[in-house]
This record gives sequence, C-alpha cells and structure tokens, in this order.
Amino acid sequence: MRGRTRLLAAVAVTSAVLTLPGTAVAAAGTPRPADQLAQNCAPGTDGTGLTCSFDVAPGAYEIQLTLGSRTAAADTGLDVEANRTVLAPVATTAGHLAHRTVTVDVRTPESMPDGQEGDGTPGLQLTFTGTAPAVSALSVTARPHAPRLYVISDSTASDWLNTVQRGWAQELPQYVHGSLDVANWAVSGSSTVSWLSNPALFATLQPQIQPGDEVLIQLAHNDKTTPEDTYRANLLTLIDGVRARGARPVLVTPPVRHLFDADGKITPTGRIVNSLGVDLPAVMRDIAQQQDIPLLDLTADSEALMEQLGPDASWLLYADLPAGRSQTHFNAGGAATIAGLVAGEIRAAHLPDAAFLDN
Repeated sequence: MRGRTRLLAAVAVTSAVLTLPGTAVAAAGTPRPADQLAQNCAPGTDGTGLTCSFDVAPGAYEIQLTLGSRTAAADTGLDVEANRTVLAPVATTAGHLAHRTVTVDVRTPESMPDGQEGDGTPGLQLTFTGTAPAVSALSVTARPHAPRLYVISDSTASDWLNTVQRGWAQELPQYVHGSLDVANWAVSGSSTVSWLSNPALFATLQPQIQPGDEVLIQLAHNDKTTPEDTYRANLLTLIDGVRARGARPVLVTPPVRHLFDADGKITPTGRIVNSLGVDLPAVMRDIAQQQDIPLLDLTADSEALMEQLGPDASWLLYADLPAGRSQTHFNAGGAATIAGLVAGEIRAAHLPDAAFLDN
C-alpha cells in the first residue's frame, strides 16, 4: 500500500519554471524571473509546506517536477485539485534529485462534476505532501491533446473534497505517469439510471470524449432496485455512446462492501447482488463477453483481498465517518489499495493505457 502523509516540514524550493498559457517562455539558459514562484506558491495554511495555485482554464496540464534537495534528505509527494493523489511520496537522499512528470485534469466543479460539493477553487491547485517535502524545479504546461482515461462511476470512485472519504479513481493517478490524464467523472449516489437521465452526467461528458480515449464504467452500487433488463439496457447505452465517440469502453465490476457472514466470507449483498436478486457484477461480466470489451473484475479482486484480511483487519481500509465506520466508502489508504487493484487489472487486460502505469 502506498502511504499518504500530510506536510510535517517546510518545503525547500530553489527554482521554478512556469510555462502557463499566456506566459512567455524564456530562451534556453535564460534565468526565469525570481518572482514567478512567489506569484504562484505560498506556505500552507499551517505555516509549513507549500501550496501552489495557477490561474488556468479547465483542461489537461502536464506538471514536470524535480524533487529533492542538494543539502538534505527529502520525502515529497503531490496532491492536486480535490485531494487527488498524483504522486505518492518519493524519498531522496541529500544531493539526489528525482524527476517526475504527471498530467492533471483541471475542471469546475473541482471535485464531483455534478457540483454536489460546490465548485471548489478555480484553476489548478497543488499541495506538496510527505514527511520532508523538497521541490527543486516545477513547470506547468497546457496539454490539450493529452490522452485521457475517463471514469464513469459512483461514490466508491469519486473525488471527495470535504470529507475523509476517498474514491479509488481519486487515488489512481499516483499509479500512472507521463501524459495520461485521469479524468474522474465519478458522482456520489449515481447509478446506470441517473447517468442517462441526469443531463449533467453522460449527456455532458460524451461530447468531451475523443477517439482513442479509454472510458472505465463502474456503476452498480446504487442500482439497488434496478431490474436486470433495465440494468443491461443502460450499460449497453453507455457502451454504445462511448463507442460512438471512437473511444474504448471498459467495464469495471464494483468493489465489495464490508459485509461478512459467520464464516468470514463476503455476503451476496456485499458482492453487490441487489434487492431484486440481480447479481450486478455477473451481468457486467456477461455483457463484456457478449460485447467483446475488456472487463476489470474489481469485485473478485476486492472480495479476495477483504477475505484475506478478514472482518477485523479489513475495517482499516474503510472511512471512519461521523455516523460510524462506512461499509462501502474507503479512507485514503483503502482507496489507494483499491486503485492498485484497478491498476493491476489494467495491466493484466493489456489496455493501451497500461503503457502509462508505473512499474
């Protein structure tokens, strides 16, 4: 499991190069203005660390980072926008610098695209994490034609801004590198029904999908009363809509709920069999086979993981909410673990986006 620790020490910044829309780029070897960093970055709200804000329009942006310090050991990660982990902390020794490139989806609303958590902060927000963060260089460049991995899903994958809950697609960017933009459109409370009926969802997303993009579809948790024929028809409509844009649909079965029987096995409800007795993951598997499209079996993977951990230890992956420990939603560490399962499935399925996964 990849750890996520908040800022515990001041960030050392020695230089920054900012190549934003409308900003002139200096010739090779020409020093950048010294106030560029000061204009975009400042200490965190607790007086330590570093946060940066860039006044940019929605779109894809490449962030090139040089991490570490020439004088001290460092441990540096990066969160962007609505608590999205794009870089797990990287440890560097004194005098050693590590170079990383990530691509970020900037949008308004900042978290869930239906706006249920508000608009958030305009532009691009960066928060450096780790036990001793240090950044030696930073550049931000617009990448309007970056390849995109879209996620259509529910609260188990959502970008969460105002709660301790985390979605697996919120943590997935830390497993990818380079030019791939993870565009997480997961919306809490959504189902196959609402994704087609709510004009803020598929009707808004579909025109943005470009040929060659991959679209992960994980909808089942909120189809609690959806009949099987309706569920099948809705998934097929989403699949056809993605294909109509020249993109690749990929079905993802849902992560299990923390519901165990007396023998330590996940119950049918925990495996997302709905109140009508419809085994929703089984329907997804059948559709994937019939439509000859990839399937990432997150239900099977998460079921095996939870049963291996057992009813007690597996609680550590779930969010501790004011009403009590959630049986469905993950904390940051749990979401990162589930995202790792998704990354493994992407690699095993030999999807084109597997080329962007970290080794």
